[in-house]
Amino acid sequence: RTASWMPMSKWALHFSSRAAAFLSVQAALAAVALSESAPTCSSNLAGCAAGSHSVPVGLPDDASAALGLLQRGLSAQRAAPASALATELAQAASPIQGQLTLEHFRKGSPRGCYDRATRNQWAVVDAHLHIRPFGGLPVPFDELTQWLHRAGILFYNAFGIGQRLPVDSDCTYYLDCPGTPITPSIKNDMFNAQAVLDEKALMSTVLGPVVTLSMSFPDLDHPEQIVPQMKLLDKEFPGMFGWMGELNVVKQALFNNSQGYPVPLDIVNQWAPFMQELREKDIAVGFHSDLGNDAEPLKYLPLMDKILELYPDNKIVWLHLGGLSLQLNPLPPVLLAAPLYADEHADIIRERLRRHPNLMIDLAWDVLYKELYTDPKKRKLYVQLLNEFPTRFIPGTDFVAAVTKPEEEYRLELNQTSDIFKDVSDAAFRNIALGENYFRLRSSDYSAPPVC
Repeated sequence: RTASWMPMSKWALHFSSRAAAFLSVQAALAAVALSESAPTCSSNLAGCAAGSHSVPVGLPDDASAALGLLQRGLSAQRAAPASALATELAQAASPIQGQLTLEHFRKGSPRGCYDRATRNQWAVVDAHLHIRPFGGLPVPFDELTQWLHRAGILFYNAFGIGQRLPVDSDCTYYLDCPGTPITPSIKNDMFNAQAVLDEKALMSTVLGPVVTLSMSFPDLDHPEQIVPQMKLLDKEFPGMFGWMGELNVVKQALFNNSQGYPVPLDIVNQWAPFMQELREKDIAVGFHSDLGNDAEPLKYLPLMDKILELYPDNKIVWLHLGGLSLQLNPLPPVLLAAPLYADEHADIIRERLRRHPNLMIDLAWDVLYKELYTDPKKRKLYVQLLNEFPTRFIPGTDFVAAVTKPEEEYRLELNQTSDIFKDVSDAAFRNIALGENYFRLRSSDYSAPPVC
């Protein structure tokens, strides 16, 4: 907006971090108009005006996207004229009309911006969807796909259930049949892969959804079995599995079904082979690791800390907002002492996000809405946390698609798990609800559109 040219890198520094998040198209177009006298830049902008400052660390993604457009326009090659770049920027500034499609998430597409004021602000990614139950029949895959179309889900992780109820059991949900043992199994993963193959045509439209199959079978108490079974899945379904989880480090809800007991610390040391396999294949792993319970709120935290210490280079997702469970409900912040208050829980997550740069937090489970988001004091704390770490959370429902459940139940859970997104910053909304964090975690070719 200045009359004289300012070198590109210094121009970027001219804006505060907050102002950069709301980088105006007018300013971008002004820069384009002055581009003839601009210095050439390296591919990451750090080389603009040799010897000058580089782009600030932590520049918000919306600003980075706009700067990327400018970079392409100001490159030494001059591949596109300024008028074409101006058109691209103008298209990005126009609100997306009608239903969101995969085209709005393709890099380089004229896709417009997401107008939060006119849309429901639901997540477009369900990174935690169990498409088969513990036992009994699932929602037919073609029907579930149509549910996702109508709900606006364009990307999802297809989780199995890593444990199965006995074949002669009439039960579909483990909490309904305490005392009935469940056992680890690879069956659901194979069923899911075949269902995806059978319905490829249904998912080949602009509504997708793009599905990532997740390996749910691993029994963490027996790590020696995991790599051979990974190779079996890859042999039968080459290249189809791009995620691992939900894996139970400790899940107290399964104790009555003879599963979910805490993995011994000495066994965690033996995970190295399969964790290396995940690193080499660039696959994230999601752990269900309860923090504790109301009597002992942090009883199991050392387990997760040990995992993060031993495997710092793995992409690790801590499920259910950092280990919350039915056995542990953080209380509103007060001046009195414990068991565990929401501000303490938020600080536990905050500390680990700072300490472990590859750690991500999953926001799946409708209980988060019922116990945290509906309480104004608690909600404020978690909104603040998401805004403080906008690149470290991913969305999900934790819906279990049993045939006994109607479509309305899925939509309700999506609505509830997305509810907190109404209050987060634009940067957090784009990264979390619109999926930018998920795409980065997947090393995906997709990218979230900017927020208007």
